[in-house]
Amino acid sequence: MKYITAPWRAAYVRTAAAHRGCVLCRAAKTRDDAEAHVLVRGRHAFVLLNKYPYQPGHLMIAPLLHLASPEDAPPALLAEMAALLRRSLGALRTAYAPHGFNTGMNLGRSAGAGVVGHFHLHVVPRWEGDANFMPIVGRTKVLIEDLDATFARLRPLLAARRGAGRPEAARR
Repeated sequence: MKYITAPWRAAYVRTAAAHRGCVLCRAAKTRDDAEAHVLVRGRHAFVLLNKYPYQPGHLMIAPLLHLASPEDAPPALLAEMAALLRRSLGALRTAYAPHGFNTGMNLGRSAGAGVVGHFHLHVVPRWEGDANFMPIVGRTKVLIEDLDATFARLRPLLAARRGAGRPEAARR
């Protein structure tokens, strides 16, 4: 297998053993949103970049509370996550002009969850033909920008979209 460097992962990898507990809880509690790549916060949930993105702009929407499943979440939290999904899709369309999106949750280790015990929603922009030969033949993933550049591109768009795209009935 060939490797392409991902320098933004270095700090995490060097300190991963020292970090105990939930990575999403740490991001929820941080005072440095830029360092944690937290794009926007709500009352019950927040949006952050995935540190190991499948595609440029891959982000996650997570509850501020450590909850294992949407079944454990109060309705207000789920409603806010839906609103943050809507804002995120709009910001990603503006920033990257993707042809589509994958959204979903991996609940439990057997379902592929990398963070077990703190449910979150992945939002992955997709483009026609983005499953190119590199991951298949070269077993290498190529991203167009690092996390800090993605953060700088998306954060102002998400901040500007507070309430954007809401149906007229929801504004009353």
